[in-house]
Amino acid sequence: MAVVIRKVWQSNLEAEFGLIKHCSKNLRLASMDTEFPGTVFSLDIPKHRFSTLSPAQQYALMKKNVDALNIIQLGLTLSDASSRCCVWEFNFRDFDSDYDDYNPYSVAFLRSKGINFDLNKRRGINSRSFAAHFLESGLGSGRAWVTFHGLYDFGFLIKILTRAALPDHLHDFMMLLRRYLGVQVYDVKPIARSMALHGGLDAIAKTLFVERAVGKSHQAGSDSLLTMQLFLRFLITRGCCYAPAILALFNYRLYGLTC
Repeated sequence: MAVVIRKVWQSNLEAEFGLIKHCSKNLRLASMDTEFPGTVFSLDIPKHRFSTLSPAQQYALMKKNVDALNIIQLGLTLSDASSRCCVWEFNFRDFDSDYDDYNPYSVAFLRSKGINFDLNKRRGINSRSFAAHFLESGLGSGRAWVTFHGLYDFGFLIKILTRAALPDHLHDFMMLLRRYLGVQVYDVKPIARSMALHGGLDAIAKTLFVERAVGKSHQAGSDSLLTMQLFLRFLITRGCCYAPAILALFNYRLYGLTC
C-alpha cells in the first residue's frame, strides 16, 4: 500500500478539503485518530480497574478531560473495501503549552514522536475553520466511520464541531455522534476483542502481521491509516468484505461507552 500522508495547515486547509470532497464520493469508509496533550483528570483507582467503570463513568471522565484540553492533531483516512486509501493529517494551533492545561509526560512523548508544537502555533489550523469545512464537505453523511478505542477521538471531534463543552449525559453525546457522523460508526477494539485479540493498536497489528504503511505511531495520520488497515483486515478475515450482516454486530459498539 503506497500511501502519502497529506499534511494540512491553515494555509492549505481549503484546498485539501476540496480534494477530500472529491475523493469522498468514491471512498465511503473513513477512519480517524486524534492526538491531544494527555489527560489531566483521573480517578483514584488502579489502571487495571478502568475497564470496570460503567459507560456513564467512562463518559464523565472523558468529558472532564476533553472540556479542559485542546486538540493537537487529527488524522483522517478515506478508503474503500479494496484498500484504496487517501490520508490527511490536520495540525491545529488550538493547543498552547504556555497557557493550556496538559500532561507533561504526554507532551514530551508526542514531541519525541516528531510533533513540532512551535510549528503548530505558527501555521496550525484554527479549529473553527476546520469545523466549517468539515460540515460543508458532507463528510459526516453516507459513510462508515472507524476508530480504535475512539472515546477521546469522538469527544474531541464533537467538541470541535459543536464549538461547545460536551453534553452532561452520555445519551445526548451519542445523539450528537449520530447527528454528525451518521448511522455507521465502528470501534476496532471491540472487534479485536471478539477475536480474542488484546492490547493497543500496534500490538494487535503486529499479531495480525499488518505493517504500518507509512509514518510513526502516535502521529494522527499514520494511526488513522493503521486503524483502517486493521478494520479492512478484520473484514477480510471474517470473509465478508464489508458485509452488512457482520458489521451490524459491531455498529455503535464503542469501547468504554456502549460495551
